[in-house]
Amino acid sequence: MLNKRYLPSITALQCFEAVTRHLSFTRAAEELNLTQSAVSKQVAQLEELLQHLLFRRVRRRLQLTPAGDLYLGEVRKILTQVEMSTHYLRSYGGDTEVLRVSTPPTFGARWLVPRLKGWRLRHPSIHLDLCSEQEADDLQQGRSDLAFYFGQASRPGTESLKLFGEELVPVCAPGSLPEQPFTDPTQLADLVLLQNASRPQAWHDWFDDQGYHTEHSYHGPRFETFYMCIRAAQVGCGVALLPRFLVEEELADGKLVIPWQHAMPSTNAYYLAYPEHSAEVPKVRLFVEWMLEQIDNADASQ
Repeated sequence: MLNKRYLPSITALQCFEAVTRHLSFTRAAEELNLTQSAVSKQVAQLEELLQHLLFRRVRRRLQLTPAGDLYLGEVRKILTQVEMSTHYLRSYGGDTEVLRVSTPPTFGARWLVPRLKGWRLRHPSIHLDLCSEQEADDLQQGRSDLAFYFGQASRPGTESLKLFGEELVPVCAPGSLPEQPFTDPTQLADLVLLQNASRPQAWHDWFDDQGYHTEHSYHGPRFETFYMCIRAAQVGCGVALLPRFLVEEELADGKLVIPWQHAMPSTNAYYLAYPEHSAEVPKVRLFVEWMLEQIDNADASQ
């Protein structure tokens, strides 16, 4: 547990932040509806706690010290987070539950979000909170109730539901294609091979899957997300190797084309995971049922 000596009050932080904006204890006191002496006392207590002066007077004017300037950035982040959290909680009724779901960013935007339509109407008391920042222990640490991920089924302390696999296909802008068709896949390197940071082996494996090898497998600009790769390919930066289901819309619209017809199935798959102890928690169970329904509907329409 944190030592209380090093936990300043929110009032002290508010007083300090207000003084930094006005460079006046009097005007800060007026804003906060406090007395000037109360504001001054709060700042003095904060300086004693920090063992640093936060302000100094220069020619009868108040100025932030270097320590004060450094502390200000942290204080503003803290106050902003507290305010956001308060608004967040105030926006829901007493019967509302929050379901925190983490997802890979492009998967979330391209596959998950379209399948959430209607969720709010069926489950008005369960508010979804989606996050694209993922850590391996999000579920164990309680930062997420459920997590979509790409990989293998086994994760300690969780139950994983397999959703579907994928196949990787090369895609590029129509205008990137040369006049003469390619005669072997290694010629794609002439277009520049766009690399995805999460799949550094992808191009090498794709060529190898066809019995080809090129020294350019790992060469090319590297992008953090599939969405960045999609956009880079679309504007003509090169050719990207992507899960087909993530670019179905661009392929159908003709914004992207497949320059070499070879689809490589991935050895991994997409899963939905949740902690073992949460299997019968109503909000978790309802979301799992919803996702299974969405997949069944998609299978039925194919």
